[in-house]
Amino acid sequence: MDMIWHLIITVLAGTAGGLLMKRLNVPGGLLLGSMLGGALLNIGFGAAYMPSGTKVPVQIVAGAFIGCSMEKSDVLRLPKIIRPAAIMLFFLLVLNLGAGFLIWLVSPLDLLTSLMSVVPGGISDTPIIAADMGADGPKVAVMQLIRQILGIGVFPYLIYLWDRRRQRKERNGSAAGGKDGGRADKPNDKANKEKRVKSKTKSPGAFAVTIGVAALSGIIGRMSGLPSGTFLFAILSVLVLKLVFDFAYIPKWAKKGAQVLSGCYLGSSVGLSDVMELRYLILPVVIIIAGYMLNCFFTGKLISRTCGFSEKEGMLITTPAGASDMALISADLGVENTDVIILQVVRAVVVMTVFPQIISLVVMIAQG
Repeated sequence: MDMIWHLIITVLAGTAGGLLMKRLNVPGGLLLGSMLGGALLNIGFGAAYMPSGTKVPVQIVAGAFIGCSMEKSDVLRLPKIIRPAAIMLFFLLVLNLGAGFLIWLVSPLDLLTSLMSVVPGGISDTPIIAADMGADGPKVAVMQLIRQILGIGVFPYLIYLWDRRRQRKERNGSAAGGKDGGRADKPNDKANKEKRVKSKTKSPGAFAVTIGVAALSGIIGRMSGLPSGTFLFAILSVLVLKLVFDFAYIPKWAKKGAQVLSGCYLGSSVGLSDVMELRYLILPVVIIIAGYMLNCFFTGKLISRTCGFSEKEGMLITTPAGASDMALISADLGVENTDVIILQVVRAVVVMTVFPQIISLVVMIAQG
């Protein structure tokens, strides 16, 4: 009975913290706030408790949500964006492994935690997968928060400043010598005219079927023994349900609930010693910031030169933010190319299904 009360108190504390952070417009506020709420309850009173099985339903809902993110119209665009997608994913993997090993060498973090900290996935999904794989989930959550803040609040502003400076140089070059002063942005007009067609399926029946399919597949995935098998199988099964039958739907409140439970679970495992060790994350954070900044500008320019995107579009494609965030950010920066959003969706699906498997294999080889 005591455990039930501790569970209720933990969820209430986490919900309060998550709602507060969301109200303050903190990126990933629900996860961060609920993790802080659970951690404060645990450190201050030793009363936080979340059952170990919490990871399973959280991964099932999160996986189903990612599976629902791909639309049929996205699939039709895939042959046309396979080259930029391949370039983006290749360099993200190189960054993930390179920065992860560097963090492992210069910090007390173990190899698995170091690699999972750099995964360019969802801020709410990656820490719970990392914890399920045996990594330090709370530390991964902190590092993922830094990446999310970079993707939403820092990189778009830097891209804006860079683009304004480039346009100024082009105008000055044209005025001085009648030249264009550099390669001008040439948006893909055809892509701009095409719209991302979203599914209209948003019924309670579709939600029930989606959860049922994701739960069954997630349980099979967990029994398979694959790294993050619950999450992987949930994504793939719902992806098939969405693209083949167009009958998959996860409401945002379910995703938000999973974020709160995920944060409570991570926070309940945090002790005072874990808080004291946060000082060791300063250098890893610097590595992540430098790595993603270099990847954004250099890989963005490579995509621009080889795939027909403008340089601003190329850099937005490599910005580590979510698809929904990027839709708003791109519009604010004057970019209406639907392919930018589709590539962000592709990144989310591929990164969360493939990267944990690669990282697990790399860790096994390195420590074997």
